[in-house]
Amino acid sequence: MRVGHGFDTHRFADDGDRPLILGGVRFEGAAGLIGHSDGDAVAHAVADALLSAAGMGDIGMLFPDTDEAWAGADSMGLLGTVMERLSGAGWRVVNVDCTVVTEAPKIAPRRPEMEARLGEVVGAPVAVKGKRAEALGALGRGEGLACWAVTLIERR
Repeated sequence: MRVGHGFDTHRFADDGDRPLILGGVRFEGAAGLIGHSDGDAVAHAVADALLSAAGMGDIGMLFPDTDEAWAGADSMGLLGTVMERLSGAGWRVVNVDCTVVTEAPKIAPRRPEMEARLGEVVGAPVAVKGKRAEALGALGRGEGLACWAVTLIERR
């Protein structure tokens, strides 16, 4: 068994044209995140945790933001590719735990959808929690959000 830790953060976009997607779930009416892909910080943190646990590098190595092939990419699709690599190397996910730190939007009302969507892709239970930064720093001022993820994987 191996444990992996992942982290991602993105700033909120100033324009209203970019949708907010977290854990594969679209949050209507919320400012989207700036990123090379769709900016899904939750999917990115989970992918990093999985890659780390398997000793396969990180999301930036697989999907560099300097490669136009990944511009606007669906991060859940990227997570699916990570899962294919893990499975191909003989690993299976036991569980994933995510913490999203943001002043808005509220995570709790959409938690079941996020957990279900992420769980479908990783093939294991996923827990998602929302926390506030309590007006502390850039996250507390609502300039962006951050996500931490921890995973446990084992050999099949």
